[in-house]
Amino acid sequence: MSNVELARRVGLTPPPCLRRVKRLEDAGVIAGYRAQISPEALGRSLEVVVSVEIAVNDLQTVEEFESRVAALEEVLEFRRMFGRPDYYMRVAVADQFAYEKFLSQQILPLAAVSRVDSHLTMKRIKD
Repeated sequence: MSNVELARRVGLTPPPCLRRVKRLEDAGVIAGYRAQISPEALGRSLEVVVSVEIAVNDLQTVEEFESRVAALEEVLEFRRMFGRPDYYMRVAVADQFAYEKFLSQQILPLAAVSRVDSHLTMKRIKD
C-alpha cells in the first residue's frame, strides 16, 4: 500500500509515517517486501507439504542436499527442523503427475534421503 494510505490507516500524516517506516526498515524490523504470486496463474495449483528424513551425518552430504533442494524451482519453502523429520518443504507443481516426476527424479535420487512423506494440500486456510 502507499505511504499515504498507510498514514491514513494509522492516523498520521504522510511525512512522519514515512519516517517511522524508514526507521523500522533501518532497524531491520521490516526485512523486505514481497509480491504474492498466484500458483494457479503459473500452472502450479497442486501444493504438497513434504517431510524428509536423511540418513547421513557428514556435513558435506548435508550441505549438498540442502543446496540442491533449495535450487529447485518447485520448492517454495525449505526448512531444517529440530528432531524428526529433518526437513519440511513446501512444493508447488501442476498436478499429481508432475509431483510424482519431481519426487522420483529430483528428491529420491539424492544420497542423503532416507524417507519422504507427502501431504497434499486440500485447502489453503491462511497464507
